[in-house]
Amino acid sequence: MTALHRLAKAAWVLLSGLLLAALLAAAPAAAADRELLRERIEALRKFGDPRLGAGHAEARALLAGLYEARAFAPLWADPARVRGLLRAIDDSATHGLDPLDYHAEVLARPLPAGDARAAVERELLLTDALMRLAYHLHFGKVDPRSLQASWNLARTLAGADPAAGLERLATAPDPAAALAALAPTLPGYAGLRRVLAGLREVERRGGWPAVPAGPRLALGDSGARVAALRARLVAGGDQPAPAAAADPAAPDVVFDAALDAAVRRFQARHGLEADGVVGRATLAALNVPVAARIDQVRANLERLRWVARDLVGDHLKVDIAGFEASLWLAGREAWRSRVIVGRAYRRTPEFRSTMEYLVLNPEWVVPPTILREDVLPRVLRDRGYLARQGKRLVDRDGRVVSPEAVDWDAVRAAPAAFPYRIVQAPGPDNALGRIRFMAPNEHLVFLHDTPARELFERPVRAFSSGCIRVERPLELAELLLADAERWSASQIAAALDEGRTRTLPVRRRVPLLLLYHTARAGEHDRAEFRTDLYRRDPPILRALAAPFRYAPVARR
Repeated sequence: MTALHRLAKAAWVLLSGLLLAALLAAAPAAAADRELLRERIEALRKFGDPRLGAGHAEARALLAGLYEARAFAPLWADPARVRGLLRAIDDSATHGLDPLDYHAEVLARPLPAGDARAAVERELLLTDALMRLAYHLHFGKVDPRSLQASWNLARTLAGADPAAGLERLATAPDPAAALAALAPTLPGYAGLRRVLAGLREVERRGGWPAVPAGPRLALGDSGARVAALRARLVAGGDQPAPAAAADPAAPDVVFDAALDAAVRRFQARHGLEADGVVGRATLAALNVPVAARIDQVRANLERLRWVARDLVGDHLKVDIAGFEASLWLAGREAWRSRVIVGRAYRRTPEFRSTMEYLVLNPEWVVPPTILREDVLPRVLRDRGYLARQGKRLVDRDGRVVSPEAVDWDAVRAAPAAFPYRIVQAPGPDNALGRIRFMAPNEHLVFLHDTPARELFERPVRAFSSGCIRVERPLELAELLLADAERWSASQIAAALDEGRTRTLPVRRRVPLLLLYHTARAGEHDRAEFRTDLYRRDPPILRALAAPFRYAPVARR
């Protein structure tokens, strides 16, 4: 044996002795730590703690059960795993969440040396942070049912046992990777996260410049406001930065063809009429602060967390704020159409249903709200209205009633007691057009054709009383019927020309999702924004800023 080998052996013997001594010394300490953890868990079950489980008994029991099943063995003895969880907490900001919701401030403080009770508290805070972040990435922080009575998309765990799922997550070798896997995998979600990162970089650089108020700007104009407009469009990425020799803030900047194209790009991204003219609406959109756009993206990332599991597989989606619908089959977009949605005072609700059937050449039975607020007042002002509109009065037995037989003065005195239905016959002026698509729901909201085709050319298409008018209904009917032999496009058109009302069950009974998105990632991750027509973003943002409240989820 060489001297080198003897030295190495001696060193190993010494190191082994030191390691053994350390283990022997650690054994009582580990046992003591478990006892402290057991006492703390028992106190948690008995008295609760607003910091753990968000003060909710079910979440608190889930946390306590995790440690009881492990005989109170700590989960966070490995510093590498702790660092991974802390990275995930820090990364929560890239999802539009707030790291402070996951005890980031407390966990960033150094742990007092030798303070076993402080170590136990840190242990529980780490596990609670893991639980909260997992919940938020998978379901969203905000319970949409608390914001919208119409919401019926399920918050479910697909057959999973929450306790078993928490055990797997809490013991994962890389907590950061395990948590990342819970976030939506939708391309749109990843794109919106990149949009958020870009907007935060703009904010870090001081935001984008404002365009001063004044008269509209258009091709051929010049001056300081045109210079400010160009600087804003350059900062927002709608126009390439000028050459190094040029000064985008120079007062003699001309509104040229390149600037006109940049304005049109900006308008298209913001759901405005892309006419190249900077009028009131375009100027307002240009001057929205970057912080407000960041909040808009955060609200829509939260929305995607709510619905990520519903956007997998075949489905028909209506984006209410975007005024468009799309049918997804086998993972690709098979159909897209502009749509018209409810006015601001007759909002189209968000909900989920299933397409069941469609009606060719439908009659229109005037719904109660439209009857009370629209049709009856018109009839009372103009007795010829019903005849001109091809509408008839029908009693409870289905018999047609002559308008001359009605005591209209009594109706005027008590419109709520109106005993008749008003029905519009099929035809070119029917409010439902030539096709109605039915997905039964309590709101009596459905998709349909419309004779008012000119309204589809408007950039903001909120003209209905809640239902969704579809620009391209025949193509959708052919795709949903999915019967090339009996119901080709030409056969559907021929049946419509007959004028007879027919009810046809659809072969593709796809989920219908009525959703509301005011921000998304477009091509090349360019941010696209829409007006928050129904003011649904602020409640989400307030709830994201509020303390987290645990809401139980169902299991399928």
